[in-house]
Amino acid sequence: MKPYKFILSGGGTGGHIYPAIAIANELKSRFPDAEFLFVGAKDKMEMQKVPQAGYAIEGLWIAGLQRRLTFDNAAFPIKLLISLWKSRNIIKKFKPDVVIGTGGFASGPLLQMANSLNIPTVIQEQNSFPGITNKLLSKKANKICVAYENLEHFFPKEKMILTGNPVRQDVLDIDSKRSEAISYFNLDDNKKTLLILGGSLGSRRINQLIEKELDFLLALGIQIFWQCGNFYMAEYKRFSDKEDVQVVSFIDRMDLIYAAADFVISRAGASSVSELCLVGKPTIFIPSPNVAEDHQTKNGKAIVDKKGALLIKENELDEKFESVFNTLIHDENLQTNLSLNMKKLAKPNATKDIVEEIIKLIK
Repeated sequence: MKPYKFILSGGGTGGHIYPAIAIANELKSRFPDAEFLFVGAKDKMEMQKVPQAGYAIEGLWIAGLQRRLTFDNAAFPIKLLISLWKSRNIIKKFKPDVVIGTGGFASGPLLQMANSLNIPTVIQEQNSFPGITNKLLSKKANKICVAYENLEHFFPKEKMILTGNPVRQDVLDIDSKRSEAISYFNLDDNKKTLLILGGSLGSRRINQLIEKELDFLLALGIQIFWQCGNFYMAEYKRFSDKEDVQVVSFIDRMDLIYAAADFVISRAGASSVSELCLVGKPTIFIPSPNVAEDHQTKNGKAIVDKKGALLIKENELDEKFESVFNTLIHDENLQTNLSLNMKKLAKPNATKDIVEEIIKLIK
C-alpha cells in the first residue's frame, strides 16, 4: 500500500500555524511513512515556523483584504487567481489523500482548489465566530472540526464535529514541571508569577497597559514574565533591568512558563484560550478588538460565561484593570473557582479526535 499524503494549510499567526503542526505531528505518529506538505502565505511567519517543525512548505502570493482602499486590495483579485492556479499545480503534483485547512489566507485558495478537484477536505475552525473564508469553504468541505458549540448558523450541521482546538501536547502535564520551570526561567520560588501573553505577534495595547501599571503590579510583591512580541522588543526590553521583571519577545518553552505562572493576562485568540483551559491558571482575558468579527471577545466570553475566567475590554482597561487584578490576586476562593471551571472546559484529546475524523475520510 502506498504511503498516505497530506497537505496542510494554516498561517498568518501562531493561532493557525500551531494547530496545523499539531495535526501533522499526530498524523505522523499514526502513519510514520506518510508524506506531508504545508502551504502558506509567502511573507508570513509560517514560512519560518513550519520548517523549524521539520516539514516542507510552499508559499502562495496571497494576503487578506484590508478594511480600507489600498494597493493590496486592488491587487487582491490578481493574487487570488495566481494563488488558485498555483494551488491547483501543487495539488496535481503532490496528489494528496486529504487537504486540511486550519485558517489563514493561504487555506482559502488551496481548499477551494482541492474541493474543485474532488479531493476530501477538512476544516478546523478554532474560533467561536468563524471567518468568511471558512464559511465559504464549508459548503464543499467533507468535515468541519469545531472548538465551540452552537455554530449551526455558520456551518452545515451534519458536517460539524465538536473536537476542541489542537494544542501542544507538552502542556497537558505541567503540574510536575514547576521546579524545573522556576530554575529554567530563573524565577524566585517564593514569589507569585504573573505571565503576560500578547499572542504570537505581541500586543501593543497590552504592552502599554503593563508599562503603565508596572509599579502597581510590583508593589503587590509579584514577579512579572512579560512576552511583548518581536515587533515591540526594542521598545520594551529596557524593563528587564527592573528587579522581578523579565521581558521576552517569544517563549520557547510554553509548557514550563505555564507551570511557573500563578496568574495570566492574555489575548483571547482561539489557541491561547484552548491552551489556558488545559492549564487552568486564573486568567484575565483582554481580547483584541481589531480582529475579524471581534471573534476574540466571543472566544473569551465563552469561558467567562461558564465562570472560568475574567475579561476586560480594551476601552475599559484604564478604569477597571487595577480593581479587577487587585480582587483576583487577593481572593483565593475566586482563584480556585476560576481554575476549576476553566479546566472543565478543556478538550485534551482534540488533536487525536481531529485525526480520527481525517482517518475516516481516507479509509
